[in-house]
Amino acid sequence: MASAQLPAGSTLEEIRNVSGDQEAIPLDADRSVEWVAGPEGHERIRPEIVLGFHDLCLAKPVNDEDWYMGSLNDDGSVDCWTAYSDLYEALRGL
Repeated sequence: MASAQLPAGSTLEEIRNVSGDQEAIPLDADRSVEWVAGPEGHERIRPEIVLGFHDLCLAKPVNDEDWYMGSLNDDGSVDCWTAYSDLYEALRGL
């Protein structure tokens, strides 16, 4: 799995401007990411891209176009509670 990377066609400056977080950074995708909002309990997500925004994250799973928003935990794991079909919609939702 690739380490920290940006979405294709996006720059860090653009992500920071749209999100309003000038300290946003790409994070290593080799971490535990779980969808915790479903009624079936936790579902593991295999991230391709993870973007960090202080204590929030956006994660894009492998083979999925959706972006999942969640909390960045102290141990580096992410618990996601909402999903967006568009990166820029997710960035504005932070």
